[in-house]
Amino acid sequence: MSRTKLEITNSKGYALNAYLDLPADQKPSHYALFAHCFTCASNSNAARNISHALTQHGFGVLRFDFTGLGNSEGEFSDSYFSANVQDLLDVNEYMSAKFQSPSLLVGHSLGGAAVFVAASKLENVKAVATIGTPAHIDHVKQHFSHQFEADHPDDPVKVDIGGRPFVINQEFVDDFSKTDLPKVVKGLKKPILIFHAPFDKIVSIDNAQQLYQAAMHPKSFVSLNDADHLLSKRMDSQYVGDVIGAWVGRYFPPQKDKKLTTEGEQLVGHLNLLEDNFTTFIQTDKHALVADEPTSVGGDDFGPSPYELLGASLAACTAMTLKLYAKRKKWDLEEVYVYITHSKKHIEDMEEKETVFLDHISKKMKFIGNLSREQKQRLAEIASKCPVHRTLTSEVVFDSEVID
Repeated sequence: MSRTKLEITNSKGYALNAYLDLPADQKPSHYALFAHCFTCASNSNAARNISHALTQHGFGVLRFDFTGLGNSEGEFSDSYFSANVQDLLDVNEYMSAKFQSPSLLVGHSLGGAAVFVAASKLENVKAVATIGTPAHIDHVKQHFSHQFEADHPDDPVKVDIGGRPFVINQEFVDDFSKTDLPKVVKGLKKPILIFHAPFDKIVSIDNAQQLYQAAMHPKSFVSLNDADHLLSKRMDSQYVGDVIGAWVGRYFPPQKDKKLTTEGEQLVGHLNLLEDNFTTFIQTDKHALVADEPTSVGGDDFGPSPYELLGASLAACTAMTLKLYAKRKKWDLEEVYVYITHSKKHIEDMEEKETVFLDHISKKMKFIGNLSREQKQRLAEIASKCPVHRTLTSEVVFDSEVID
């Protein structure tokens, strides 16, 4: 994934802080615009992980801080709901001029409500996905209405929202009651995907029900099980991004495949050291996958580790070889499980009296089918004859060179 920091001037003259995330080859098939949750920012874990997942589905994703939030200019009192919608319209105009008009809008919580309204005003938007979105805009007022006491309508009032201090005014409060969101959703007539956690303590699940009932087909709902409102667990936000990427492909016209070029080789691996820790994108002529390191060693765990991929190739080759052998023998082999573990084990060199570490690969197999003990034993023998197994146990000659 490639990430670029941007500064976008909105219609009120405020500079909005933004990030553009692109696929590894920097050639997106489509663009998406992401709107963060109330009082959040574009660098929240949910925003980053969802954007990252969407880039793996070929999207370029622009996420930004609303006016008065994150690193954008302006005051929080300028970030009332209709101003959020206008920010989305302004950023849409910027994307259309500089890159390509976004065809997908994604919104988290109140940002979801904002993208519904923005989508109703933008013909270029073809689909909308929301996460934990309230069915009524004034739902957000519960976080501060009990603290709001102004002697005069224009007087600023300091309130506490989520443990953080903000200054608001009467205009900020009143604006949340001006939009009939279910009516907007009903008239949208674009594909809608609604995510919500059944036990969301901030925005209850009945909000998703109201939005879903108001929406016209095609519409979809995905339960987020035990996720919290902010999607604080990485697995939840990654899941959301992956599902959106798969879902939206049903409604978007197919694009000519744009990908990393292998330059005539069997595959290419690409790691952008300036943007990613260890996340490496791998492309063959027809397929793509991601490798990474676990978080325990500083990675982001977006994909299998290099040794896990090595084990995966051995497991796949073993299973395929056994299938071919059993088919030729007409044996009743229905399923094959191949379990691989790589480790380092030491042996004592008696002559040098020092410890030497050797690579050790454990291969365990389970066979499903009506097979005799002799047949299973023969299959175990054949397993060591698969091409990848032979490569790993033979002397390998490497030819490495640096190319421009």
